Amino acid sequence: MSIDSKNEIVKSEKNGRKLLWAAIAAIIFWFGVSGVTGPLFGKLSTVQQNDNSGFLPSSAESTRASELATKFTAQDASILPALVIFSGDAGPAGLAAVGQFSSTLASTPVAGSDKTVGDYLAAGSQLIPIPSQDGKGILMSVPLDNKAIAETLKNNSPALPAVVKAIRAQAAAVPGFESHVTGIGGILADLFSSFGSISTSLLGITFGVVGIILIFVYRSPVLWIIPLFGALIALTVSGGIIYLLAKAGTLKLDGQSQGILSVLVIGAATDYALLLIARYREELHHFEKRTDAMVAAWKGVVEPIVASGLTVIAGLLVLSLSDLKSVRSLGPVSAIGILSAQFVMLTLLPAILVLTGRWVFWPKRPKHDESDEKLSGFWSKVAGLIARKPRVTWLVSAAFLIISMSFASQLKTGGLAQTDAFTGHPDSVVGLQKLSEHFPAGSGNPTIVIVASKDTEATIAALAKAPGVVDAKQTKTPMVPGGPTPTPVVIDGLTQVEVVLDKPADSLASQAYIPGIRSVVHGINPDAVVGGTTAVSYDIQQTNKRDRDLIIPVALLVIGIILALLLRSLVAPVILILTTVMSFGATLGICHLVFTHLFKFAGTDGSFPLFAFVFLVALGIDYNIFLMTRVREESKKLGTRPGILKGLTVTGGVITSAGVVLAATFAVLGTLPLVFLAELGFAVAFGVLLDTIVVRSLLVPALSYDIGQKIWWPSQLSKSEGPLEVKAESHTS
Repeated sequence: MSIDSKNEIVKSEKNGRKLLWAAIAAIIFWFGVSGVTGPLFGKLSTVQQNDNSGFLPSSAESTRASELATKFTAQDASILPALVIFSGDAGPAGLAAVGQFSSTLASTPVAGSDKTVGDYLAAGSQLIPIPSQDGKGILMSVPLDNKAIAETLKNNSPALPAVVKAIRAQAAAVPGFESHVTGIGGILADLFSSFGSISTSLLGITFGVVGIILIFVYRSPVLWIIPLFGALIALTVSGGIIYLLAKAGTLKLDGQSQGILSVLVIGAATDYALLLIARYREELHHFEKRTDAMVAAWKGVVEPIVASGLTVIAGLLVLSLSDLKSVRSLGPVSAIGILSAQFVMLTLLPAILVLTGRWVFWPKRPKHDESDEKLSGFWSKVAGLIARKPRVTWLVSAAFLIISMSFASQLKTGGLAQTDAFTGHPDSVVGLQKLSEHFPAGSGNPTIVIVASKDTEATIAALAKAPGVVDAKQTKTPMVPGGPTPTPVVIDGLTQVEVVLDKPADSLASQAYIPGIRSVVHGINPDAVVGGTTAVSYDIQQTNKRDRDLIIPVALLVIGIILALLLRSLVAPVILILTTVMSFGATLGICHLVFTHLFKFAGTDGSFPLFAFVFLVALGIDYNIFLMTRVREESKKLGTRPGILKGLTVTGGVITSAGVVLAATFAVLGTLPLVFLAELGFAVAFGVLLDTIVVRSLLVPALSYDIGQKIWWPSQLSKSEGPLEVKAESHTS
């Protein structure tokens, strides 16, 4: 052996030892970081903000109305009303029984704390039973103190669900009545309870599902644990960072953002792990030393992983252009999650794999034999099909997508009423239904109009003739037993008019009245503003439409630029974006059929199309990046068409496995009792599978194969098919 060879061996051994020490340092570092962020992640639900009105821009008319409404009663800004509806005989005996309930409610203990319901009631509040005109129902408003209810219990869980649970238990004990707690307080309590399962059942189910898939993919009793462990570290790190930012008020977090964060980080981290482990296994056949194999594998995947992550992050950060704070906050929340997944899987995962060695792949330990089992099997047959019939393959695939897209225009995207927002029938939803049976549907939650005092009478008279209005009256001072007669409230030359509608305040039908009411009011005084729960919901839907029209084109432009830089081409990015948009449209079409005819959903939330677009386009491009970066790598060696076949063959299994994992994680959102998350989970799960099975496996490679080297225009690769001319028949084995 020559001296140079010996020196090369010694140098390689030194580099290997350095890499092993670096791996140990990386593991210690991430263990230390997770030790700090883990406990913070456990507190993430305590910094959620789930109030719709707080997410609207300050320019929205309902926001301006809400700000002005605080002038008329200090309680309006500080109370959260919970409505208790009693169905039964509203005669003297019934009123007496409900009166007894009101007198004992304040002393009712709240589970999980040493406080009572009275500690959470607004100061000076009165619990007055109001009988219905039909004599079969009694309504009582329980004003909860917003500041007190925002505090957490001893177990760090939100106080609102526990307080409402105590109210429900006490109301259920009133003899002769069926009782329900609804209104904003009751609905938010049920929402908080639903989101509370995010940190428990959702994570457990997600990790369980991903674990089962990884066991099937690797067929190893040990290897599947490593990606899951890395995903857990990534989730706790991102959750800890987001907790600190949310607590400091830098960003806003709501329950649905936290749920999306969990499945996105677990899915993305596992995808990156699958890509790295597959390339590492491949390189172990080519290198005797595992450190050399890992270096080669890391160099091979770092570009597509970083590029795919940047694409997803760019797509998500475009949400920052939204006028809705809830949508705007999802961008940085998800971006932090993706960045955490990238850093952990590009540092911690390689470190663990290098230290464990080849045995971790047992019983299928890769040997140093220069073989590559990926070049045979199912995906080589798919590549052979594309080589033989590229045009037929992409035309049939495109036809399927176009047919599915034809149903997309029928998808109902006008929003969901709160009674339709749950997959089940929580108490607050049943209460709203009971409320509308005995009282005007808008009772307890009126639409408000703030107008100049000189125009009050004209405004009330005009509102009385407006469609949907049952009653309109000026706000007066509170009625106190034995006190003075209530008088109209006038502050700074303004008055507040309370408008009761004939439809529930949360319904789409009531939202349809808002444009007409505003037209009537503005006809009296252009400076008057209309607000309240119904107006807030209407303004949210209008903002959703504005966001879709702005964000979708910007997202496509940003992703297109990233793809052009990555692939050094202008043609390939256009192909990838067009096929991914087709996949998105096809997914919406299938969603219409499934939501309408199978799940029987009333429609979709107004933000559903935008969320589905951002996730599906970003994640769909993600898998195309994994494919096309490898295709470009192989095209340099073999030529474009052979490179397409080789790239598809060696990446087919791992990308499909990654798609199945990500689809499974988003499908887990369907376990939460919220229609929006169930719909989003289905859309992303189906769309990702459609991307991996049809778009990335058939449409993109077949169309690229048909076009040939021109897909790389204007780069050097577009000028020649390559150094080798391989006949299609040679790729069919």
